[in-house]
Amino acid sequence: MRKINDPAQFGRVAVVMGGSSAEREVSLDSGRNVLAALKARGVDAQAIDGIPALLDALRAGHFARVFNILHGQHGGGEDGVLQGALESLHVPYTGSGVLGSALSMDKTRSKRVWQSLGLPTPKFVALPRGADVHAAAKEIGFPLIVKPACEGSSVGVTRVFEEKDLDAAVALAAKYPGDLLMETLIEGDELTVGILGRQVLPSIHIVPKGAFYDYNAKYVAEDTRYICPGLEGETEATLRALSLEAFDALGCYGWGRVDVMRDRQGRNWLLEVNTAPGMTSHSLVPKAAAVSGIDYQELCWRVLETSFREEQ
Repeated sequence: MRKINDPAQFGRVAVVMGGSSAEREVSLDSGRNVLAALKARGVDAQAIDGIPALLDALRAGHFARVFNILHGQHGGGEDGVLQGALESLHVPYTGSGVLGSALSMDKTRSKRVWQSLGLPTPKFVALPRGADVHAAAKEIGFPLIVKPACEGSSVGVTRVFEEKDLDAAVALAAKYPGDLLMETLIEGDELTVGILGRQVLPSIHIVPKGAFYDYNAKYVAEDTRYICPGLEGETEATLRALSLEAFDALGCYGWGRVDVMRDRQGRNWLLEVNTAPGMTSHSLVPKAAAVSGIDYQELCWRVLETSFREEQ
């Protein structure tokens, strides 16, 4: 349910987008859509590109709150750094705080938290720079996945079925900052569950035309199929409950998206949480919200409401 009815209650809103992460272009696309939606609903919203420009504008008193639609780390605004700066300036913002953002961006630490709570996540090995990747692969077993531990949008991700392809996968992932992660490749259905406030949106079963849901399938291809809800009855209810539990376990707040693999035996495996999911024309949270009767403009309004943290 809506908490705010008058757009003036938001004050002037900075929609921060772009930034300097590997996901800059996706963030700009998301941000343009969010900005247009908020303006259409009468919100006094303006675009700001990146964290330095945002902090300068906030210190000058130009904005009352922030809609964060930056994606990624290292200037991407999704890793807790921006959240810490906003906390220090006492400026309200959308989405998760410092802890939830930082934990979710680091897939290795996310998985350790879930593991400690007995939540299902694929077997994994953390790979610091210089680690023996072939020894790690023997521990995990093929097929496996190699990816940067702290990137989103499937950048740097490779599915590896044979040892001869391992070094190339590691070289690709190593192009991105931070450590790497190797995990068991779960073969089955890819599902995602959006969370809006305490409402768990219907799951989406993603059916890419290619082998898996890579960057091209997410943002470029027009032939990826989205089935929503992705499951039915008790299996859908179980998946939604697990997703909310995983979201809460990482200290996340406000809104986000939980990515899950469902294997051929019907078991769910947690992959990661996105604390500032994409809001492009191809994005998943808007699709699930629409099935729940929440159109794009209303979704942006509800996300902006999450900046009123103490009232949720």
